Amino acid sequence: MATVAAASLISSPLRSSSLPKSLCCRRWGSIWGPKEGIGMACYLMFPKNCGTRRTAICAVNQDAEKSFKKTVEVDHLIDMLKVANAREERIESATDVLKAILNPVVDDVEEISWPPRDPEALTLMEKELEKREQEGQLDEGFLSEVNAQLRQAKEDGDKPGLEAMLQKVLQIYASKVLRKRSYVYKGGKVLAAEKFLETVIEAPEDHWNKLLIEGLNIGKGEVAPEEFYAVIKKRIERVLIRTEGGSYQQRVLVEYLRGIQSRAEEIVQALGGPHP
Repeated sequence: MATVAAASLISSPLRSSSLPKSLCCRRWGSIWGPKEGIGMACYLMFPKNCGTRRTAICAVNQDAEKSFKKTVEVDHLIDMLKVANAREERIESATDVLKAILNPVVDDVEEISWPPRDPEALTLMEKELEKREQEGQLDEGFLSEVNAQLRQAKEDGDKPGLEAMLQKVLQIYASKVLRKRSYVYKGGKVLAAEKFLETVIEAPEDHWNKLLIEGLNIGKGEVAPEEFYAVIKKRIERVLIRTEGGSYQQRVLVEYLRGIQSRAEEIVQALGGPHP
C-alpha cells in the first residue's frame, strides 16, 4: 500500500542540512535570501517560538510517526475485514447456488422428499446443476458448502431426504466432471474395460447394479472384474494428478470412483466371484 511504502519517509524526517539553503528559506516563507538561513525565517513566521523551533519539529516528527503507526494498524484491520467480507460473500453465493439446484425437489412447504414426488424434479435439478457448472459456479466454495450441509444432515439424523439429495448433487457433479475426459480409444482400438467404466460413470447410481451384472463376465458381460478394477485404479491416479491435492473436487471425484469399485466388488461377491 502507498501508506506502507511511505514509512521510511515519515518515520525518518528530513533534516534541513540535507536540503539546499534556498529551499530551506523558501520552506519557512522567508523573504530573506539563502545567506540569512533558516533561523531568520523562523523569526519571521514564529517570532515568539523561534528558540524552541527545533524542539517543536522533533515533537511533530514523533507525533507523525505515532500517527503513521496507527494508520498502518487501521489499514491492516480494514484489509482483514475486506477478506472476511469476501469470504462471507462467497459462502452466501455458494448457498444460493445450492438452493437453486435443490429448488426443483423442494415442495411448497419447503420439505425435501426422497425420491422426489414429481418424476421430472430430478431431471430439472440435473439441468440446473449442469447450467451452473457451465457458468463456472460449481467451484471449491460450492463443494465446501454441499459437504458442510451433508455433514450437518448426517449429524442431525432427522433429514434423510436432504441427506440423500445432497449425495445426489455430488454424484451428478462427479459424473459430469469425469465424463469430460475419455480414455476409451488407444492406438485406434477401443478398450472394453475403459468403455464399460465410462458407461457406469455416466449412469445414475441406482442403475449401477444392473449395469455391472450385465457388463462384467461374472454375470452376462465380457469385462473381467480384474480389468475393471485396474481401469478404476488408473482413473483415480489420473484424477489425483489433474486436481489440486486435498481439494474438495479431488475428494468428490475419487470417492465417486471408489464407490463404483465398491459396488462392483459387492456384485462380484454376490455372484460367487473371487475377492478383489
